[in-house]
Amino acid sequence: MGTEAMSWAPAELDLSRPNAARMYDYFLGGSHNFAADRQAADAVLAVAPHVADAARANRAFLRRSVRYALQQGIRQFIDLGSGIPTVGNVHDIAQAVNAKARVLYVDVEPVAVAHARALLGADPRVDVIQADICFPDFILDNPATQRLIDLARPVAILFVSVLHFIPGDVNAIVEPFRAAANPGSALVISHATSGMATSQTEEVQRLYQRTPTPLQLRHLADVQALFGDFAMVAPQPGAASRPGGAALVPVSHWRPDPEDHLPADGSSASPFLASFLAGVGMKGPAVMTEQPRPEPAGQRATRPSGRR
Repeated sequence: MGTEAMSWAPAELDLSRPNAARMYDYFLGGSHNFAADRQAADAVLAVAPHVADAARANRAFLRRSVRYALQQGIRQFIDLGSGIPTVGNVHDIAQAVNAKARVLYVDVEPVAVAHARALLGADPRVDVIQADICFPDFILDNPATQRLIDLARPVAILFVSVLHFIPGDVNAIVEPFRAAANPGSALVISHATSGMATSQTEEVQRLYQRTPTPLQLRHLADVQALFGDFAMVAPQPGAASRPGGAALVPVSHWRPDPEDHLPADGSSASPFLASFLAGVGMKGPAVMTEQPRPEPAGQRATRPSGRR
């Protein structure tokens, strides 16, 4: 159950309006949400209870994709629209495999950023900046990014369950990150699509209209195009990657792992899972070795606040 007077929540926060990031936290069983978020999320679950399954399946996909990137030799991650920190954050996953992994979180939502800063403490290999991902150059040029992320080396760029909350041409957001990435980098995307429109999905879209970030369902081909010329990783281990080929699958089907513990009650046929697609693309040949880089200074960089 969320608490209405959290010490780390910004005083200017409007608690009367639901927020998609805090609703997602509620779907995952988190406590960093407010009454308006819970009421809106409960309204969604009343219409479509499998939305919570989709949120958990997406979180499991995040874990698997981060581990895949680590297997390719990637040791640095930019998590865009990272949301409110919950169990199984990117740095938790990455540093469990390689303690030197670096993670930059980016979010515009004040609660997400405030709690992330409180959670991360003084770890010099992890940082968070408050920024709107609609301004990629501001993020790429940010002092925190330049301190933490070496774009001359492979990086995993994560757009997990965020682009479907942004209207318009989201390729204009993704393309600068694709261009900045070095060969051997990974692009990770999960996105709700319009492939199985039903009265339930239409009602869920209507309910999200009450939030500052309504759902923007896109066609499969439009999501696929966001990978550009990155070679799509086969959704099943052992198959070859597909240069220019489609390899988007439901989030629960991308290299599934028994540890996911997803429900076996037929919910995978729900439009909220079947149309929630995910994929991973790789830029050029994977780099399998790691070159040492000086440790970041213990002093954290000054971060901007608010949108640009």
